[in-house]
Amino acid sequence: MSVPSWIALGVFILVNLAAASSGGRFRPGAWYAGLAKPGWTPPNWAFPVVWTTIFCLNAAAGFLVWQASGPQAGAALALYGLSLALNAAWSWLFFGRRRMDLALIDVGLLWLSIAAVIAAFLPHSPLAALLVAPYLLWVTIASALNLRMIQLNPAAS
Repeated sequence: MSVPSWIALGVFILVNLAAASSGGRFRPGAWYAGLAKPGWTPPNWAFPVVWTTIFCLNAAAGFLVWQASGPQAGAALALYGLSLALNAAWSWLFFGRRRMDLALIDVGLLWLSIAAVIAAFLPHSPLAALLVAPYLLWVTIASALNLRMIQLNPAAS
């Protein structure tokens, strides 16, 4: 039995909202405000704008792959789910646990998983792979920022 398109789209939106909710649950707060940050840190307002855009593009990408290949895209969509789980874990590790060191490991794994998602999506939908590219770019920046924060705040982790 085929899943109606609107249900599939709804599922992709919901799983991205679930991953994004980690950022709402584990917020920066006073601890983060007190940390030394590099001069190239994006302004605070940029984070929700960029993440909202990324999660919307990511939901669309997952849906396009599902629409193009359905169950045959199972391995690609499993990687997609892994990337969302790693994304959710980062906020918990960095802001919730205040473990910048573990968050750096997580964001490295997240980067690898997103690169794998792009490669896995490409045969199913080149457009979907392209829609995930900004996610990889932003996580590259986040990884560098995470590392630099550790360097600037050695006692905080």
